[in-house]
Amino acid sequence: MDQKELFDRLEELEWEDFEVKKAKASIPKSSFETVSAFSNTNGGWLVFGVSQVDKTFKINGVEDAEKIEQDFTTVLRGDKFNQKIRVRSVKYNFDGRVVLAFYVPASEQKPVYFNSRKNTFIRTGSGDQRATDVEIDALYRDSAFGFKDKELTDFTVDDLDGKTITDYRTYMENMNPEHRYNKLSTEQLLEKLQVVVDGRVTIGGLLVFGNEDNINRLLTDFRVDYLEIMGTSYSDAPTRYNYRLYEEENLFRFYFSIFERLMKKIDLPFTLRADGFATDSQPQLIAIREALVNLLMHSDYFSPMKPRIRVFLDRIEFLNPGSLPKDIESIMKEDFTMPRNSIITRIFRVIKLSENAGSGFDKMFNGWKAYYEDEPVVSGGIDFYKITFPLVKIGEEVVRKGGQKRWSEKLSEKETIILKLIKEEPKISKQEISIKGELTKKSVEYNITLLKRKGLLRRIGADRGGYWEVAEG
Repeated sequence: MDQKELFDRLEELEWEDFEVKKAKASIPKSSFETVSAFSNTNGGWLVFGVSQVDKTFKINGVEDAEKIEQDFTTVLRGDKFNQKIRVRSVKYNFDGRVVLAFYVPASEQKPVYFNSRKNTFIRTGSGDQRATDVEIDALYRDSAFGFKDKELTDFTVDDLDGKTITDYRTYMENMNPEHRYNKLSTEQLLEKLQVVVDGRVTIGGLLVFGNEDNINRLLTDFRVDYLEIMGTSYSDAPTRYNYRLYEEENLFRFYFSIFERLMKKIDLPFTLRADGFATDSQPQLIAIREALVNLLMHSDYFSPMKPRIRVFLDRIEFLNPGSLPKDIESIMKEDFTMPRNSIITRIFRVIKLSENAGSGFDKMFNGWKAYYEDEPVVSGGIDFYKITFPLVKIGEEVVRKGGQKRWSEKLSEKETIILKLIKEEPKISKQEISIKGELTKKSVEYNITLLKRKGLLRRIGADRGGYWEVAEG
């Protein structure tokens, strides 16, 4: 039988992940690897009495099912594992052949291993893999999920960046004028936000309001890595990147610097306010803003991996160090929210950069699909997850023309006018384009940005003395 037929026969089970073992007369040793892997990942079903060859399954049944069930659950509650593992078991009888199914839940205390730490396993695809030291360290940090940024540092309020605090207060007054925190003194505000507790700065407070030097005393090489690549991969780009955001003081500064760049990479047909919010709350803007805030609130800043944003011609990738607290299907279904960094989350919520309810994934998925006609893709592993936003609508594709990457979609009337004027006069200025094309200055800026992102146009040299280069297709 194939997998679907097996699932149909074991109809009571909700298959998140599964592993089958023949287990005819005894408990296979590899079962303990699977228990460790399920416990350290997202849980799953371990089925005894079924064998698998390639994609074909066969029900063999187990002998003395009661003894195997008792022996197995006793081991899991004993000293073999570093954590007590309590499973749910279901028994099936198919024409006298007994099948045992055990649900192994994801553990709240990780890593879970048997005999020694080296026997720590994780689930990758449909297999069990021995975890590396880096992955095991990530599992230990996951055990502090939601608490790490509450830890106190040796810094005091005098070690924070005063200008960031002032700018935060100004932003809060503009974006959330009715909030009661606006009436607090700076000292009271920082205490309410848990930036400062008992006179000491929390890790979360330092990351948002600290200065670069002090943050780097706590974390080695603190940064949020942002790159723009003029290709669909590093290999087809003319250079490794054409823009990279370098260091900022803290997460508050990183947010605004990155968001300003991201706004230029997505289609925004309408005028934006000075604070970066669209006047008509465009869903694609809300989606990308939510992804950025999600990255800042949920990244594991103690991982050797850095929070990373990559902007390619056909997609934007947000890579978060640290795994999701649940699989994405459960998060979406339950509207589950459990921030990795609760203090950072609170700080952003007060200024309305994040909502109080929900995970934010619904805004990312629904908002992006409303404009780009396709949903973001979430992938990941034991120590990271990545959200990819397609920049090409369904039915469009990036194709090679004239030796460069460009979009195959039909150009708008304004884009066509701009390209025609530039082809006629490569040294034409934006002001001259505005006059000759009868376009507003903002429209010229916006459409030139689109043409650059599509790989159809680039600027050679400085604004004065330089010229435009058009990709012929």
